[in-house]
Order: sequence, then C-alpha cells, then structure tokens
Amino acid sequence: MTQQTVLNASHRALGARMVDFGGWDMPLNYGSQIEELHQVRRDGGMFDVSHMTVVDLRGDNVRAFLRRLVANSIDKLKVSGKALYSCMLNEAGGVIDDLIVYYLDETWFRVVVNAATRDKDLHWIEAQAAGFDVAVLERPELAMIAVQGPNARTKFASLLAPASAERALKLARFSAAELDGLFVARTGYTGEDGFEVIVPAKDAVALWNRLLAAGVKPAGLGARDTLRLEAGMALYGQDMDETVTPLEAGLAWTVSFDAGRDFIGRAALEAQKAGGVPRQTIGLVLDEKGVLRHGQVVLTENGAGEILSGTFSPSIGKSIALARVPGGEPGATRVDIRGREVPVRVVRYPFVREGAVLVPAA
Repeated sequence: MTQQTVLNASHRALGARMVDFGGWDMPLNYGSQIEELHQVRRDGGMFDVSHMTVVDLRGDNVRAFLRRLVANSIDKLKVSGKALYSCMLNEAGGVIDDLIVYYLDETWFRVVVNAATRDKDLHWIEAQAAGFDVAVLERPELAMIAVQGPNARTKFASLLAPASAERALKLARFSAAELDGLFVARTGYTGEDGFEVIVPAKDAVALWNRLLAAGVKPAGLGARDTLRLEAGMALYGQDMDETVTPLEAGLAWTVSFDAGRDFIGRAALEAQKAGGVPRQTIGLVLDEKGVLRHGQVVLTENGAGEILSGTFSPSIGKSIALARVPGGEPGATRVDIRGREVPVRVVRYPFVREGAVLVPAA
C-alpha cells in the first residue's frame, strides 16, 4: 500500500503531479521541473522530505555503538547539534545506507536514513544495538521540510521569533538546533545553502503554508534529483548499494580509518585499499547534443562501465552523469547512446555548487 506524508493533500491542492517513490505518494513536480530547479538555485524552494526516517538512539553507550556502526568517525561530533554524514556498511564493506547523524548529548544521537531503506535499516540498527544496550526509537510523529536556496535561510528565519531567527542565521553548516519547537539543521541535498526542518507532523501543514506565504515555492522530486546530481551527491540504490563500497562510490572522504576503531566493514575496506580499488566513480559531461541516462555503457581505455545517474543539467546547459568504471586513469572515454559511441569529458564533480558552475569550458 502506498504511504502518504502529512502534506499529501497540500501537494494535490497545489496541482502537483504525484508519483510512487519508494512506496510513497510524492510530488514529482508542480509545473515546470526546470523552473523549480532554477527557483532553488536562484532564490529558494522547499521540498517535502517527510518520507525520510528519523531515528533517535538513546543510552549510555550510544557513542560506542556508533563508533562500530558507521564508517565515519563519530568522535568528530563534540558539540551539541553537530552533524556527520556517513555510510553504514555490511561486513563486506558494501553500503547498507548513507545517513546523517546528529549529536545532541552523550545519551542521545539522532539519525536520518533513507525512506526506501527504512525496514532493512531499522532491522540492521536494532540487531547491532543489541550488544550495546541502546534504545532504537523511530519517530514517525515527525515530518520534515527542506528549505533550500540562496535566500532560503532568510525567508525561513522570518517565520521565527526574533531570538530564534538570530540563532538560525548564525547556525554553522552541518549543525542543528531546537528553535521554536522545530529541529532546524543547516544541511541539504541540493548543493545550495538552506535548512532541513524536522517538525511535529501535526504542525507540518501550518509550517508549509507559512513558507508559501513567505514566498518559498514548492519543488518536487524531479527538480530535487537534478539538483543533487548537479551537486555531485550520490543517490542510494542508484549510485551505491550493498554491492559497492564507499571507496568505489566516490565516498572515500566519509571513511575514517582512525586507530583502534573496528567499524563494521573496516577489514574489507582496508583489504580493498591495499589491493587497489577495482572500480571508481567519475563525473562525465557530454558536450554534444544528447542525454546521458542510467544504464548506458561507458567505454574507457581500462574497460567498460556504466552510467549510474545521468540527466540534462539546466544549470550547465549540457548533459551530465556519474558513472562507475574500472580503476585507473580512464583516458579517452565514450558513452554508447543507442548504438552510437559519443565522446564525453571526464570531469571532477560536483558540477554545480551554490549557483556556480564548476565544470570547465570545453
């Protein structure tokens, strides 16, 4: 049965085109997908991300548990509200999910995981927590709205009490605070500045309507997917899964091989690193006409790979993609588009960040 967020009726009232996304009835767009993307890049837009799963971890041993559970170093979190992006791995080093961990105090950490992986994530977390006497508490009574764009923070802050607004605007990147009954985090999935706001579900519609009145326009999954790809952000289930390690997924920066910490999957990653990572994730730009799509074959001088995420980038005016190919310098690279081998440029990603195009001219 398809699930609905508390904002479902609000989306429909705004004329949204609804689609099934991981078992959730979600808005794909409210009109022009491209206009929604530009709205976020140039001003500010908002997304219903209430399908994401919020989990609170409580107990005296939560930090020790997270040292074991995630590949990034939880000991980077020393100040209340600070956030950490990491992957949760299986013993083979494959990515069970990518997630954000928030440190609230030594007995309380908050984790936000992907919607489509909810069941397996909860099962895995609960199984691993058993030996640490940690309580795993899902928070289905909470909703989430992402407010993203260069003017998003100012527009959102205008809805808060003066003291809370001042705190919101001073909030450091990848940090969160409780403000006016809202959990406000300076995080996002668009490559733009902004907040992800966790709100009691009973108050979500009112907050959505207040944001609309403040001039924050809604955007759907279509714009969000292109925004995150332009920002070089991986999508679980498409750019990585349990058969792919963070080292192969372009997420080596999220792995901390800190001394004395035996996180799940560490031995497998160390072996892969020592033997040479067999696959790598690269960025591609197509300077010719055409669109790079998921599943297309990528031909490099070291062998074949495939496109993971690909689309036309309205910000760049060209097609872009993330691709997984054999390790080593790829050399001259081509993509098979309907039987035609088309040359592409291998570039560093992100492609776009905070409104700026980072791809060099051809």
